[in-house]
Amino acid sequence: MTDATTLTSEPTSNPLRGVFWMLVTGLNFVAVTALVKYMGPRIPPAESAFLRYLLGLVFLIPMIGSLRAVNWTRQLHGLFAMRGAVHALGVIMWFFAMTRIPLAEVTAMNYLSPVYVTLGAALFMGEKLAFRRIAAIAVALLGVVVILRPGFREVSPGHLAMLVTGFAFGLSYLLAKTMVGRTNPTVVVAMLSLWVTLGLAPFALMNWVTPTLAELGLLFLVACFATAGHYTMTLAFAAAPLTVTQPVTFLQLIWATLLGALAFGEGVDAWVVLGGTMILAAVTFITWREAMLKRRTVTPAPYAMKS
Repeated sequence: MTDATTLTSEPTSNPLRGVFWMLVTGLNFVAVTALVKYMGPRIPPAESAFLRYLLGLVFLIPMIGSLRAVNWTRQLHGLFAMRGAVHALGVIMWFFAMTRIPLAEVTAMNYLSPVYVTLGAALFMGEKLAFRRIAAIAVALLGVVVILRPGFREVSPGHLAMLVTGFAFGLSYLLAKTMVGRTNPTVVVAMLSLWVTLGLAPFALMNWVTPTLAELGLLFLVACFATAGHYTMTLAFAAAPLTVTQPVTFLQLIWATLLGALAFGEGVDAWVVLGGTMILAAVTFITWREAMLKRRTVTPAPYAMKS
């Protein structure tokens, strides 16, 4: 006989461990942005992005077995290629923005991707948008207006690049969502790296600047920190629900603001912090609502029969 409490129990959760790994994730991603910022604009954005992914291919070696076991189809190849092209565009725009606008603004506007995912899921996958989620999206978009303040400050190409980045990454995540059911997540991650590298190659070669050994070393460090960040993020998600780990990402904005001020002489803009907070609050609310809806679908009714 199975107790009703057993039916409703959830996988073991360790919130403290989840928060810890998300803190480490934030530090890794801030290190990525700081290194790219430190390199400056000497190497074109497309080339920097290409070299970062090319050097990072070494981390795919343990995944070769998983790739060989996949039942490859033309449709699967097409989806991977499409996602690689979209993601490559987002990566180029992100590298460009990093050399044009402050770290805090890049970090704050990077929070937009989940909002685009929510909108895309409603438009292209038929997911319903309740009024609360629509209100949260409106708050997030208002946060963008607070950051950019059009009419009160110059909206630079770097800001526009970050808007494209968020849209491209959002579309990339939606494509990933359709592929996870067709193959395992390890293959999805590996093929993204391969296709993004291929997608960036022609743009990198169009305006090639020979990098120094020091620049290659920095780009390899970028690849290391990015890979570590994605790994620790999966550890955080495995240890605790998104509703616990999502708010911790706000610390990335604080760290990026402090690093920009202390290491790169960038001013602390209260409007950017406010706008970033609004975007992250909206994303956190959307995450919380989705978690609540999923819990309702898996929790048996109070009068469920015992077996």
